[in-house]
Amino acid sequence: MSIEIRNRWTSAVIFNHNVEGATMRDAVRAALVADADLSGANLRDADLSGASVPVVADLDRKMLEAVSKPGALDMGTWHSCSTTHCRAGWAITLAGKEGLELEARLGPAVAGALIYSASTGRRVPDFYATDEAAMEDIKRCAELPAPVAPGT
Repeated sequence: MSIEIRNRWTSAVIFNHNVEGATMRDAVRAALVADADLSGANLRDADLSGASVPVVADLDRKMLEAVSKPGALDMGTWHSCSTTHCRAGWAITLAGKEGLELEARLGPAVAGALIYSASTGRRVPDFYATDEAAMEDIKRCAELPAPVAPGT
């Protein structure tokens, strides 16, 4: 089975993983090992839980707390300053140094998607939503039960 990771805007194939029984998670891991540039990858709705990325415990509630401050959520830019980010930018920021290192390697969209998915075990949200739609979804997600960490 061949899994293609495509560019979000051009649909060009960024990385092709051709291993029988492979999942998108396996393809992303292989791409990371191969140092593929995934900065424009379309990974929306990919189940990437368990990938080797930083995990932010209770990410949805921490994100809601962070974005509830005036001017803290700006979906038009990844990071506009140390206190204003988009949803992916907040996932990266809340992950600390490891999140910033992942962003430097993979770009904000992929790093944010990986952190969000690994931290919540849920879908990757729409990082290109309006401020209003993102805030509504952040509030909804913060009300969901926090995922149980593996091994607990």
